[in-house]
Amino acid sequence: MNVLVINGSPKGKNSITYQTIRFLQKQFPQDEFETLHVGAQIRLFEQDMTQAREAVAKAELILFSYPVYTFIAPSQLHRFIELMKQEQLDVKGKYMVQLTTSKHFYDITAHRYVEDNCRDMGMRVFRGFSADMEDLLKEQGRRDVLKYWKYINYMIGREKASGSEADRKLTVHNKDEKYRVVIVTDCAKDNEKLRRMIIDFRKAFPYVSHVVNLRDFEFKGGCLGCFHCAVDGTCIYQDEFDSFLRERIQRSDSIVYAFSIKDHSMGSLFKTYDDRQFCNGHRTVTMGKPTAYLVDGELSREENLRMIIEARSQVGGNYLAGVAVNENGGENGSRDEIRICADDLAYALENQLMVNENFYGIGGMKIFRDLIFEMQGMMKADHQFYKKHHFYDFPQKKIGKIMMMQAVGALMRMPVGKNQLQSKMTEGMLMPYEKLLNDQ
Repeated sequence: MNVLVINGSPKGKNSITYQTIRFLQKQFPQDEFETLHVGAQIRLFEQDMTQAREAVAKAELILFSYPVYTFIAPSQLHRFIELMKQEQLDVKGKYMVQLTTSKHFYDITAHRYVEDNCRDMGMRVFRGFSADMEDLLKEQGRRDVLKYWKYINYMIGREKASGSEADRKLTVHNKDEKYRVVIVTDCAKDNEKLRRMIIDFRKAFPYVSHVVNLRDFEFKGGCLGCFHCAVDGTCIYQDEFDSFLRERIQRSDSIVYAFSIKDHSMGSLFKTYDDRQFCNGHRTVTMGKPTAYLVDGELSREENLRMIIEARSQVGGNYLAGVAVNENGGENGSRDEIRICADDLAYALENQLMVNENFYGIGGMKIFRDLIFEMQGMMKADHQFYKKHHFYDFPQKKIGKIMMMQAVGALMRMPVGKNQLQSKMTEGMLMPYEKLLNDQ
């Protein structure tokens, strides 16, 4: 695969983000990478876009690589995207992904900005990868980015293979029992569109699936916020919802949610289901289990609901494998999306894909972390869960790093020390990455 890297960092080759690109080049020699350091050389591209035009013509996949600056991409990359549009670079139909590094502060808005502009230019957008600034130096971080790149290769390979009409037909699989998937829905008897989506998904999905219809469960009421469940997880209602939730839903390997949009939401019954899950407190008991959605309705017009869907997966630690939408009631378009969603969920299960945390997941869990630490005396089960899963990652405990930053700060306050330190700063930051890449 021919990959064109648009490096939007003003540091060019010395960018921390770009070191992950170098890592991928070493790990995937079958992919050919070409890089335009547009962030460092933006003045040159303002004068002449010939090099960019020629590089784009050869590329199958365009990879935007950049650090997140103040809610969004660096100004240099902004300018290059403006130039792409002004010069009318022919990128229509080309695949697009992005890879960023940051501390996850509004990485979501940066990714959305690049995605929206690429859609403006007719590109085929795949989800990006948002890494912490130091992730590449950690074994888990390296595993995550390798899985991501394999996933992108899988996605592009699947796109290329599904060109003919025959390939796009819904395939009915013989069901494998290796994984168990539960489809949670509030489908009414007269909701033929949603019922059809569920049937099509079950036909296309290669593993065993079971439907749990919330309309069949007799809720005694919505969550009362009484904290009766705070100590032992037992709800004050005597309807046995806590047992129903744990035995019929949470024991599955994956959860698919199927609903029709009602009043800009999943509907009041689904909200009752969500609220009553407070019997789990703030424990992300299904983390690691991929999820997917079947949505009947115009989701493209529901920005808030789309954010809720992504944030639920992020905070819960669930890889969002896909969202199949029946926007206008058309059967064939819906079936295509359902088939893709089923394929992607199967791939996520088979390859143990984990959520790539962004601002929603990181920010949400930091709020819960602080809350549970304060309320540990009452919320015992939550406290033990957070301790077991190392959620108490308070930065105040990183004494060594704090002391090192104190020393660096003291040097930078001295005129002589500041000049010497600035000349060595970039070199020092890159040293562990150079060692890592040389060892590959």
